[in-house]
Amino acid sequence: MIRLVIVDDHAIVRSGLRQIAQTEGGISVVGEAGECGELLDMLRKTEADVVLMDISMPGKSGLDALKQVRERWPKTAVLMLSMYPEDQYAVRSVKAGAAGYLHKNSPPETVIEAIRTVARGKKYITPELAEQLATHLSQGDERPVHETLSDREYQTMAMIASGRTLTQIAEAMSLSPKTVSVYRARLLEKMKLKNNSELTHYALKHRLVD
Repeated sequence: MIRLVIVDDHAIVRSGLRQIAQTEGGISVVGEAGECGELLDMLRKTEADVVLMDISMPGKSGLDALKQVRERWPKTAVLMLSMYPEDQYAVRSVKAGAAGYLHKNSPPETVIEAIRTVARGKKYITPELAEQLATHLSQGDERPVHETLSDREYQTMAMIASGRTLTQIAEAMSLSPKTVSVYRARLLEKMKLKNNSELTHYALKHRLVD
C-alpha cells in the first residue's frame, strides 16, 4: 500500500486529488496539508511514501518545503504539482530533490502513474521535462542568467513578468512588499537589468512566462 500525503493550499484541489487517488487500489491518502508547516508537523507523526505537493503555497514555497522534506525524510518521494509549464520550475524542482514534476492539467491516469513510479524509488520524467533537463545539461557553464537566481528571486521575476504588482506578489508569497522589493532589486542586479520592462522582455524572450 502506497501511503500518500497531499499538499495544496486550496481545499478543493486537495479533495480532487484525494478522489483521484482513492479510486485506485493500493494507494492510501494518510494526510493532507495546506502549507509547509502543516506538512512538516504531519510527517513527524505519520509515515508517508509519497508527498504530492503544489509548488506555489503561502509562506514557504513548495520548493522550500521540498528541500526540508528531502533533508529530514530522504526515503519519502516528493512529486511536485504545478500550474506552471515544465520550462519554468521543473528543472529547479528536480535539482532540489523532487522525484517528478506534474502539470495540474495532467489527466488522472498520469497522476496515478507518477505516484506509483516515484513510490518504487524511480523518477517520473515527462518528455517535456526530459527535454528541459537535456538542455540544462548541454548548456553547462553557459546556462542563462535566470538559472542563477534563488528560488524566491525566480518566483518574483516570473510574477513581475506576468504583470503582477509588488503588493500582489507579496500577498501570493505571504511576504511583506518590502521583502519582495529586496528580491526584485537583487534579481535586477544579478541579471544586469534596469527595470520591470527589461525584465518582462527577458522573460518573454526566454519563454519563462505564458
